[in-house]
Amino acid sequence: MPGRSGRTVSTLAELGDALASLFRLVTKELPPSAYQEFLGATYAMPATTEAEKKAIVRTAQGIFRRHLDRYWNQACAVTGVQDRELLRASHIKPWAASSDYERVDVHNGLLLSALWDAAFDQGLISFSDEGNLLVSPKLSERATAVLTDGRPVTVAVSIGHAPYLREHRLRHGFSALDS
Repeated sequence: MPGRSGRTVSTLAELGDALASLFRLVTKELPPSAYQEFLGATYAMPATTEAEKKAIVRTAQGIFRRHLDRYWNQACAVTGVQDRELLRASHIKPWAASSDYERVDVHNGLLLSALWDAAFDQGLISFSDEGNLLVSPKLSERATAVLTDGRPVTVAVSIGHAPYLREHRLRHGFSALDS
């Protein structure tokens, strides 16, 4: 039951009531996951022509962006900038390499301001599993200084981000010690 950490049931009737309440909570009261929303939005969409495939991609990208906005409180995960025009819904694992689920998984994304997004997308920066900034030797000292202002940078990632971040680090040549 909502707000309770546990409940003992002593009859099948009580178990049935508890399961019915749980089913109602999961199916009616909780918002759908990004993947459930994607499946619902694209279920009846044919995917045979290029135009139809593009419509599915736009639908998925819109869902991904909405869920990232919610997850990161409409702010850059690094800087806190909230100007929507400057924010990018950045996939950690690239769209082309992702399954349908991964394409809309909120843990496969960071909401980043345009400059941070460009650096991340090009593999000039990455983040450890704990969210600590990792900087590629390819990034100039000046660019590093502009990005960090000389301060340590940490992003509040969760355990769900870890597999995607590990793959990002490997793809862009960050050391295994950076995990």
